Amino acid sequence: MSPYKYSTLAVHAGQHPDPLTGAVNVPIYLSSTFELTGIGSDRGWDYSRAGNPTRDRLETALAALEGGTSGHAFTTGMAAISALVTMLRAGDHVVCSRDVYAGTVRLFDQIVSGYGIEIEYVDTSDLKAVEAAMKPNTKLVHIETPSNPLMVLTDIAAISKIAHAHGAEVSVDNTFLSPALQSPLALGADIVMHSTTKYLNGHSDGLGGALIGSKPEHKDRFLLVQKAAGGVMSPFECFLVLRGIKTLPLRVKQHEENGRAVAEFLSTHPKVTKLAYPGLKSHPQYDLAVKQQKGFGSMMSFELKSREEAARFLTAIKIFLNAESLGGVESLASHSATTTHGSVSEEVRRSMGINEGRIRLSIGIEDKEDLIADLDQALAAV
Repeated sequence: MSPYKYSTLAVHAGQHPDPLTGAVNVPIYLSSTFELTGIGSDRGWDYSRAGNPTRDRLETALAALEGGTSGHAFTTGMAAISALVTMLRAGDHVVCSRDVYAGTVRLFDQIVSGYGIEIEYVDTSDLKAVEAAMKPNTKLVHIETPSNPLMVLTDIAAISKIAHAHGAEVSVDNTFLSPALQSPLALGADIVMHSTTKYLNGHSDGLGGALIGSKPEHKDRFLLVQKAAGGVMSPFECFLVLRGIKTLPLRVKQHEENGRAVAEFLSTHPKVTKLAYPGLKSHPQYDLAVKQQKGFGSMMSFELKSREEAARFLTAIKIFLNAESLGGVESLASHSATTTHGSVSEEVRRSMGINEGRIRLSIGIEDKEDLIADLDQALAAV
């Protein structure tokens, strides 16, 4: 455990001055290969797929921020999940949160299941349902909390106890809250996953993913996957995430202040039929959010009556951008059924509880009064 508080870690973990030049910022080592010092000896690096000084710094920072033993950076969030499931073998069973990002469902159902791995989707907010789903061959419980886009919470500590009692590990997609607001490993989880594209980068200018492990065998496995399968984050993308991490605590404070204000506004608007934001006391899992999170974040979703109303809303917004993704400094609004969950069937979306009027919001760091005014005039157009 680091003796430093989170904001200090964000600025300094993995980001010490360059020993060669004294540069305060981590250099971008755009080199595919490195000179060896002899036969079988090097200065710590030989080929950038196996390791790169810039990536090493980012991976050190990621491990420190999540309280893990090792961090591993990949090209995208989906590449990180792909690396995660390399721990599994034919005949293994995976329990996964029911209403996860549809890209995860697509990977699991259309690729991973083809390797003889059984995927079972469960409402992981229901501890009894998770317990009932566990089998002798269950190796992994993968959860998103809050979930995308319904903002359903899963009790990480309770799920971890259930999984560990059955000899399974727990992986948590922590993208929506970031390590600034949630620490899954401290709650008992084994592995944390991120799309670094989102809050960790924070500026919508790069793709990336990460896994943070808690055991030596995680480090060995994920290093092997990086070296054998590739899919590693480029040095320039690593630099962008390192830059983003430095301001993450400050950005998240503004994101959350704005998120709470927007949620309060939407909660009383007559045209909003449902609102999902765990920071409202009316949310059924508000107490769990207070218990396991360090804040409520700036992600939320709400329902209008129809796809047509959603289309009119998305046409009318001015500050908010009609765009997929989240976690950047700009506010985004997206139609869940045709963006994040467009890759799954209508039947699957219905089973998840995602209807045609569902809008997901990623609240940025603009002035909250401007954001509320924009939403007000867009809802007036519905």
